[in-house]
Amino acid sequence: MAINKPSIPKGTRDFSPEEMVRRNYIFDTIRAVFKKYGYQPIETPAMENIETLTGKYGDEGDQLLFKILNSRPFEAKDSDKEKMRAAFERTLSQNTNSADLTERALRYDLTVPFARYVVQHQNEITFPFKRYQIQPVWRADRPQKGRYREFFQCDADVIGSNSLINEVEIVQMIDEVFTELKVPVLIKINNRKILSGIAEFIGEKEKIVDITVAIDKLDKIGVDGVNKELREKQISESAIEKLQPLIVFKGDYQAKIELLSKMLSSSEVGMKGIEEIKFIFETYNALSPITNHQSPTTLELDITLARGLNYYTGAIFEVKANVGTLTSSITGGGRYDDLTGVFGLPNLSGVGISFGADRIYDVLNELNLYPESVTAGTRLLFINKGGKSESISLSLLKKVREQNIAAEIYPDNVKWEKQAKYVDAKKIPFTATVEEDGKITLKCKENGKWNTLNVSLEELISTIK
Repeated sequence: MAINKPSIPKGTRDFSPEEMVRRNYIFDTIRAVFKKYGYQPIETPAMENIETLTGKYGDEGDQLLFKILNSRPFEAKDSDKEKMRAAFERTLSQNTNSADLTERALRYDLTVPFARYVVQHQNEITFPFKRYQIQPVWRADRPQKGRYREFFQCDADVIGSNSLINEVEIVQMIDEVFTELKVPVLIKINNRKILSGIAEFIGEKEKIVDITVAIDKLDKIGVDGVNKELREKQISESAIEKLQPLIVFKGDYQAKIELLSKMLSSSEVGMKGIEEIKFIFETYNALSPITNHQSPTTLELDITLARGLNYYTGAIFEVKANVGTLTSSITGGGRYDDLTGVFGLPNLSGVGISFGADRIYDVLNELNLYPESVTAGTRLLFINKGGKSESISLSLLKKVREQNIAAEIYPDNVKWEKQAKYVDAKKIPFTATVEEDGKITLKCKENGKWNTLNVSLEELISTIK
């Protein structure tokens, strides 16, 4: 029988120990900032009931859900098994979305499961509730550079507060994370209320979802592509013509505010969005000099930023790296006023941000921005000579580790050449050979050559440190 070559599904990745060390550096950096701002950790299951997820991400989002086939027909009691299996196979052949076929799906993001969590645990939560979550999500998307089917999100949300201070703190957290990672970024900000005002201004108030979905693709398909999609959604030619100045406008922050204020002066919701944007920008800029660091962050009002998720109602954020070749968003989020309402707890406003750890990882890899301390592994290997030498080495190894030095002993008493290959493969900079009388020979590699020292344990520790 032919043996299939081992493989993994497209859009997923294995990570080596070296890669995991780098990924954990990203997770730890983000987690430290979340904790500094008072966010607490939670976790939710990889799968959710399908009704929890459907209808929350728009039609396109619903199509990207990874649905899980029911296993009940194969777990049923003998008396029900044939009946359930027949129903299952009939539904499968019909390719429907019946509950006989699928009742669960892998989570698409962390925000909707978080809203479900809040409603389910509302009597245990103190509001406003600030939580962070670092877990994988799944999307049945077409894999390409920077886009995966399985990837990690690092989310922080605060729910139960309408204050725009929360939005300002989100911008500050984005700034701190990428300053720590040494990645210059552009933070784009808009407001769904402004987009609603624009829909009113062009006379297509009822088609706000179609308009925002089309505008959100501006970077990918260009102005002509957006206009084509608007026509396909039955948006009138006069409305498309009125929209053009906003789509192509390239002025600075103040010029954009002036243009919006003029065009949306008769829209109450639009003017409310403008006021919210002004508060975020002005408060953040007023606080920026206090942080005392050279921030690589640029803040921009992007009036074409829409973000296609239907649950956003206020400020929306998108972050892109200002360096490297990755053009996709690496962080995004926004304000949602009633996401918990669909689960039975209305009028609970929240705002959150999601860091795309996998895309951040790709940026840091491309630019080699990891500190040397992050990529360092084992610092010292005790050569195994067996017998009394091995016994003394194990005792010394324990003392070295007590000094927080990453160290190990080769587990087998084999020829030096095999142990040397292990040293080279793991890029271990120091080796120690212990004689039966307790004498230690320390070797350290510099510029490709090994230097040899006869040392005491104290000298060994100080040399490595």
